Amino acid sequence: MKTRDRIIQASLQLFNENGERSTTTNHIAAHLGMSPGNLYYHFRNKEDIIRSIFTLYETHLESAFQPYDQQQLNVELLISYFDAIFYTMWQFRFMYGNLVDILGRDELLKQRYLKVQVRVQAHATKLLTQLCHDGFLSIDADKIAKLADTIRMIVSFWISYQLTQSDSTGITKAALYEGVLRVLMIFRGYATASSTETFIRLEHHYAGLAKKPL
Repeated sequence: MKTRDRIIQASLQLFNENGERSTTTNHIAAHLGMSPGNLYYHFRNKEDIIRSIFTLYETHLESAFQPYDQQQLNVELLISYFDAIFYTMWQFRFMYGNLVDILGRDELLKQRYLKVQVRVQAHATKLLTQLCHDGFLSIDADKIAKLADTIRMIVSFWISYQLTQSDSTGITKAALYEGVLRVLMIFRGYATASSTETFIRLEHHYAGLAKKPL
């Protein structure tokens, strides 16, 4: 792995485990066993590292929530979408836990974030429209975009919400699976008669994951 990529991966790990605000470039360099000067050769500062991590976030969102071919619609496809929601929250949990502060410090990153969210909203709206067209969901056409936006809101702020509900400074996979279950609860409210059983299977699947020991 290239040194630059090692720095990105180590930074992501440390930000997630210890918090971005508590992690300095010196911590990252020490974790990798390199000098601060070597780190600065690849990145000007911590904000530069965060922007590179954000590129990973962008890439994941662009690939994970694409519309599907009709013949692909099955429980495994739906699990892949909900797994992608979980992965997004877990892999980038430091960012979701401190989103307002991170974007407030970096106007360039905020503009990138806003552009990504516009694309995610478009993908999610198209995906929900497909699920309605294929008889899996029943939603008024004029409410589809608002439902997509509501789901984005839950995903974006579930971690922040969880962190305000206890004395813990960290987040667990179980807590994130509970977030996935909340999204599923919203979806189930729009399930058709033919898709209700599928949603029950999905809820059992993620409820089981939420109860697994870390």
